[in-house]
Amino acid sequence: MGVWLSHLIPGGNEAGASAAGRAARRPLILVFIAAAMPLALFAGWVVFLNAQQQRRDSQAAAVETLDNVVSRLASEIGLQLEIAETVAASATLDKPDLDAFYREAARVNEARPLWQTIQLVDPDGNQVLDVTRPLGEGMRATADRENFEQILKTRRPAIGGIGPRGRVTGKRVVAVRAPVERDGRLRFVLTVALVPDAISQILQSAGAPAGWVGFVVDAKGNIVARTAGEQSELGQSASATVRQAIAGAPEGSYVKTTPAGDQVDSIYKLIPGTSGWSVHFGIPTQELNGPVQRSAVFLAGGGVLSFVLALTLAWYTIRDISLRRREQEAQAALALNASEERRRLTIDAAELGVFSWDFRTREALVSPRAREMLQIHGSVSDGDTILGFSRMLSGIDPADRQQFETSLLSCRSGNVAVVDFRTVAPRSRWLRASGRLSRLDDKNLDVVYGVILDIDETKRAELERQQLLRRLSEAEENERRRIARELHDQIGQTVTGLLLGLKNLEQFLGASSKRKLGLEKLNWLQGLAREIGRDIHQVASDLRPTALDDLGLYKALEAFCAEISRRFGISVDFQSLGRKERLGPDIEIAVYRAVQEAVNNVVKHARARNVSVVIDRRTAELRIVVEDDGSGFDLQEFSLSDSRHSKLGLSVIEERLTLLGGSLAIESETGHGTSLFMRIPVPAEEMGYVPDPDHVD
Repeated sequence: MGVWLSHLIPGGNEAGASAAGRAARRPLILVFIAAAMPLALFAGWVVFLNAQQQRRDSQAAAVETLDNVVSRLASEIGLQLEIAETVAASATLDKPDLDAFYREAARVNEARPLWQTIQLVDPDGNQVLDVTRPLGEGMRATADRENFEQILKTRRPAIGGIGPRGRVTGKRVVAVRAPVERDGRLRFVLTVALVPDAISQILQSAGAPAGWVGFVVDAKGNIVARTAGEQSELGQSASATVRQAIAGAPEGSYVKTTPAGDQVDSIYKLIPGTSGWSVHFGIPTQELNGPVQRSAVFLAGGGVLSFVLALTLAWYTIRDISLRRREQEAQAALALNASEERRRLTIDAAELGVFSWDFRTREALVSPRAREMLQIHGSVSDGDTILGFSRMLSGIDPADRQQFETSLLSCRSGNVAVVDFRTVAPRSRWLRASGRLSRLDDKNLDVVYGVILDIDETKRAELERQQLLRRLSEAEENERRRIARELHDQIGQTVTGLLLGLKNLEQFLGASSKRKLGLEKLNWLQGLAREIGRDIHQVASDLRPTALDDLGLYKALEAFCAEISRRFGISVDFQSLGRKERLGPDIEIAVYRAVQEAVNNVVKHARARNVSVVIDRRTAELRIVVEDDGSGFDLQEFSLSDSRHSKLGLSVIEERLTLLGGSLAIESETGHGTSLFMRIPVPAEEMGYVPDPDHVD
């Protein structure tokens, strides 16, 4: 048959060969994809590790450079201190012979190009000698008093901070000081003004990694030297981040932000023997982390590629398996359904209370969580416990027990039971039970499986919302009553006074020839005033009919239906069945507004000739039916969530009924009218309600 078809269908042999070729190539494709996935991930991972190693190497080179610079600077500064100490030990200062010392110090100063001058300062801080100025010329007080005071206190040589620019040279210098002691008494303090070029040369020749910037900070936090831009930065105060780092530890690292908003990773270390000098090296964070970030992007790209390859491999594998194992689909589907059922039960058991009820034995298997939620105590078992159904019902509020049992019994007809109920006081909470028969097989049709969910917070929030809506509805009715009263008492009386005034004007028209014309205009004004009075009365009646407060719901609806018939020429038939006692004000207002909205919709939209309004008072509920023979509409194209729903006012009716625990059902067909079926439960306390005659809103 296959050969015969291949001859009938053009290209049949070629298609078969092509399919066979694709089947032969499929394993090669799977092997290629499986090999490419780890290669992509491995390549990305290698690039990422290399970038991280490059970052660590840069940091290690910077640390090594930092140690070298610190060592060289410590040696250089130590050498300068030793030389200054040697000069301070000169024999010319024993007497002292200032002339001889001046000549000796001048020769030493000329021999050292990094020394700008040599000074002698007495213990009071006044200069005695300066080799750059003639001996005996007027001197001034020494600078850098903090370092000078340190020499007086410790009697040991020390290096100070960078000073201000010189008045003559325009350069900044660093003070190197050594005490001049003779016979145990401090006679002078030798001060050498050191040009910081040597420190800058050490920094610049340190061999720091490319991109790293180094600088030296003195004990006051001022910059002494920099590898770049030192002319503009020299002598300026370092940032607060730098000063905080130095104050916190003798060495370490920190991240600071430049005035341009860039972050810089820095390392630092204090220079021994300098009383607080430190060396710092920094590099922009973006430059340091750039290779790592780029490699991370490459690694992420390799991961995405591997994910795509994995999806492709999975697709090929699933396709291959589906082609080879179609005969096992029915068995796999059954196993999947059983697994899904167990998964749902597992999830329910983990988070919810679980129970099962046997209708025949009236016994319930209840989980520990369900017993806890129902406040059933006294069980010695930590696992599932078999209880009599009456014992299970003991945890439910007596008012909700019948509803709970009836809802579960409805599962026999294939329904899914969902019921909200309260637990017993004093720790009453709102719970929701959902139950159904097992879906796995046709056995155990007398056993319902259910779960219990705690909805206390949600339910209480809904009750608070309903209470708020009730207060809003009550406020609306009170405002309607107030406006209606003001229209009737204030504006109505004003219109009545206007009519009387117009009537009295007739006697002032006299007997002139224009009397007839004046009477006609006066009569027209009187008719207009009477029409305004009727409109005001009608508006006040629509806002709040007095019959509803004085005579009750039935008389008010009867008057409303009669008024609709009179005004619009529509036959409105009103009937009341059952008892006629007064109901509570909330129920009467809700029913009146619902019927009013429904009849007004008929007048506006239905183009009906006949309307029927029936109120049937039952033992514990009130049923209202509003029917018309108008145009109707298609219920299949009309939903309660449709925007047209709000135009017809049905949402207002439904909301009013919901606040009282009622419901609304709609039946309609295009060309055959519409029927609204409303139901409101009437609590026992609402039976025979008698309004307070002294009540004032």
